[in-house]
Amino acid sequence: MVEKGSQRPRETTRLRIVHAAWEAFREKGYRVSLEAVAAHAGVARQTLYNHFPGKKHLFGEVVRHATRSILVTLQGRDSLRATLVAFGRALRERVLSPDGIAVYRTLVSEAATFPELAEHFFAEGPLATQVRLAEVLSQAMKQGLLRRTDPVFAAEMLISMLIEFDRLRRLLAPGRDPAGKEKTERVVDCFLRAFAPEDPLRKKERS
Repeated sequence: MVEKGSQRPRETTRLRIVHAAWEAFREKGYRVSLEAVAAHAGVARQTLYNHFPGKKHLFGEVVRHATRSILVTLQGRDSLRATLVAFGRALRERVLSPDGIAVYRTLVSEAATFPELAEHFFAEGPLATQVRLAEVLSQAMKQGLLRRTDPVFAAEMLISMLIEFDRLRRLLAPGRDPAGKEKTERVVDCFLRAFAPEDPLRKKERS
């Protein structure tokens, strides 16, 4: 959470609305009214509309806010492994938390009725995360830290390894969740082995 004291008044109000919207979408789904969100945030309805002209815009900001908290982990680490472990932990904490699972369940149930909502979520959340991670991996490939390949594919692989099966398990079989805190490091290490730079001697032998 961002410290409210560090924000200017308008930014503080906006952030309070975003936090209230996250809770409202989690508890009541996308059908919740903006009036209810405004009441939960403790602001007038017009104040909410001054910040967000519609529900789609508010939902998009909720997703962007959650995504930023994950992507900030891709900056300023001592090593590629440390960067990916920090990213993986943040991603798993956000996506696999009870709140994350609740919002995802809501999105899946509402996708057929509100296809724009689902598309908006995908663009602002999963796709934005993949694009930023691919940029980091592409740079690592240029530096010789990873084997040169399609960084977008590599990013998709890492994200899937980190969350997809565990999210499915928490959705369908929440009582069966053996994943421990060490899983992030195990996944990252597996990924780094799979995309390790090719040994120049072996490459020369095959040529």
